[in-house]
Amino acid sequence: MILPLIINSIFNSSYLYYMKAITQSSFFKVICIISMLGVAGCSATGQGALIGAGAGGAAGAIAGAALGDTAKGAIIGAVIGGAAGAIIGSQMDRQAEELEDEIDGASIERVGEAIAIKFDSGMLFGFDSSTLSPTAQTNLQSLANSLDRYDNTDVVIIGHTDSVGSATYNQGLSERRAKSAVDYMVSIGVDRSRLVVEGRGETEPIADNDTDEGRALNRRVEIIIIASEEFREEAENQ
Repeated sequence: MILPLIINSIFNSSYLYYMKAITQSSFFKVICIISMLGVAGCSATGQGALIGAGAGGAAGAIAGAALGDTAKGAIIGAVIGGAAGAIIGSQMDRQAEELEDEIDGASIERVGEAIAIKFDSGMLFGFDSSTLSPTAQTNLQSLANSLDRYDNTDVVIIGHTDSVGSATYNQGLSERRAKSAVDYMVSIGVDRSRLVVEGRGETEPIADNDTDEGRALNRRVEIIIIASEEFREEAENQ
């Protein structure tokens, strides 16, 4: 269902209007526009170059990722494609490889011109808690070190829950957990202006909430690393 909706949106004139606004906006405006829209093989370097050939191709690749719509929207909003996309993709390839060696227990995937990191909430927080575990702090320190090495990137942190409990409570819990991750990263030196925090509660499941396995997959924190506005402009000018 998601893929046809995204592809239809891409060819819709209002979507193209917002995509133009995205490319001309600051990082925070990018995320705001993405949120309002509700947008739900070869190396990723080559993938970045090929994206410029058609927005539908980008949507198809990103739609297939096991991520929530907010994460997919952030990734689509950061795509520029062509030679510039290949430059960004090359750096993202290197950074993703390093993160795979440095972060334990997370799913790390190159998607489009971005990196998607997915943590099971149980790895980061205790039951019904927004207090970071020692393991979470270690992993976020590794992420902070990577962001220090690649200071031309920005980050979106998105909290999710399963559907057990009320929607209002789950929304608040997802927001508190995502904010805890952001606050910790700021406390260890990451510039707050590089970070956007989003809580989505139970609204963006990636699996069936009617099963234990599905609920476990839905309790997660997604971290999306994208090129900063300055990096995108630099890549386009090369």
